[in-house]
Amino acid sequence: MASLFRPTLRAVATRALHTQTAAPATAPSALALIRSQPSHYVVASVAGRKYLLTPRDLLTVPRLKDVKVGDVLKLSDIHELGSREYTLRGTPTIPPEQVQVEATVVEHTKGKMETIFKKKRRKGYERTVRHKQTYTRLRIGPIDIVEETSS
Repeated sequence: MASLFRPTLRAVATRALHTQTAAPATAPSALALIRSQPSHYVVASVAGRKYLLTPRDLLTVPRLKDVKVGDVLKLSDIHELGSREYTLRGTPTIPPEQVQVEATVVEHTKGKMETIFKKKRRKGYERTVRHKQTYTRLRIGPIDIVEETSS
């Protein structure tokens, strides 16, 4: 049974070996390759968590208290930038001079009603706490990969 699969695995490994391209040597050349691709994504930190974002995404994060509806936020902690075929990872982040991503505050909203029930057996202790978690919704703008100008 294993001999049936060996030729196909060998053929796949050989085919993969010949189709791989060399990795770009510098960050500007990697950015140029990613810029040439049709769609992009970023992994960015917003409100202390990492999110995989693409343009026009609607992102729900825990409430951001110091922003109003319509404010535009610049995402500065970008950890990874990529396209279908190429990926550039920061160490630990990609500088904001190379990649710019903006997010617009769409609304402040609340989640569903959550009920927390506490009880101690045989003591008559019962507590019910109900609350709604507050959230901020962000619309992700275009991902701008800045071209390096030679000086």
